[in-house]
Amino acid sequence: MNSDALDPKALIREAYRMDGITDGECRSIFLDWALSLPGEADSGEILKKLFDQYNPDHPGHPMTRVIEEGLDAVATPRRKGGWRSRERN
Repeated sequence: MNSDALDPKALIREAYRMDGITDGECRSIFLDWALSLPGEADSGEILKKLFDQYNPDHPGHPMTRVIEEGLDAVATPRRKGGWRSRERN
């Protein structure tokens, strides 16, 4: 998968080019990027590839931290079902 397929609108790439970008701005850009992914896209796999692409040259960049947070969120299992999944007696 090439970088255009990972970041079709070039939002992530442009975030790395902005001097003085903040964590909040990176989160906003990240949200826009995530919402533009096709429904069938494997966001965890795409995030891993983006991290591998950008982290070596930008380890302390705010967008790198946001991508790491996204990877952590994908890896953390969530409880499903809420009150409806509880056993009823």
